[in-house]
Amino acid sequence: MKVYAVSDLHLPGKSDKPMDVFGPGWEGHFEKIKADWEQKVTDEDVVLIGGDISWAMYLEEGMLDVALLAPLKGKKVFIRGNHDYWWSAISRVRAAAPDETFFFLQNDCVKFGNLIVAGSRGWTCPGSADFTEHDMTLYLREGERFKLAFQEVKKVREEGDVLIALIHYPPFSAKLEDTLFTQLFEENKVDRAVFGHLHGAGYFPLRSEKNGIVYSLTSCDKTRFSLTQIL
Repeated sequence: MKVYAVSDLHLPGKSDKPMDVFGPGWEGHFEKIKADWEQKVTDEDVVLIGGDISWAMYLEEGMLDVALLAPLKGKKVFIRGNHDYWWSAISRVRAAAPDETFFFLQNDCVKFGNLIVAGSRGWTCPGSADFTEHDMTLYLREGERFKLAFQEVKKVREEGDVLIALIHYPPFSAKLEDTLFTQLFEENKVDRAVFGHLHGAGYFPLRSEKNGIVYSLTSCDKTRFSLTQIL
């Protein structure tokens, strides 16, 4: 079993919001991702999708975009991004899944063999530009959600298991400062962490290591619309 990740698919839903308005590199971006996926992934593999899946506003429309992944191989694990307004109550989202290869995380985890994936959206971290008191409230709330996810991990974790934390927002700045998220990851012995959210030309390392945890940025434009192998 191999583990891959990609984030920020930004599929159009019914919003007629093509991503190529953000630059010519985005033209036909989903076809590029699909082509790379088809070359790499087998039925035994796992693909992590780190949020901002669809521009849709309603569940039914968002699931039309999610269903575009149904013909692709592998088990697909999703978390919610800040633009996934279509993602409603988790019970409704899970009930609408196209088939049994789709898994949606919210304050919990999923286990495949000796692999555990725990996830939540995360939020902007202190020290970021324009960080506000409102951001602090959401940052702390997301910390609590990760605590819930790691409580679920403890129920299923066994000796030798590998734990991946899947978060939409970067859990630190490019300087790799300590944050609530990195502290929780270290306390709960996370092996790998995967995130997205970031776009454009601004520098941020695609792979970094902090206190024994390997962090991977997988926003699709940052990875040239290809999947990143995590394990």
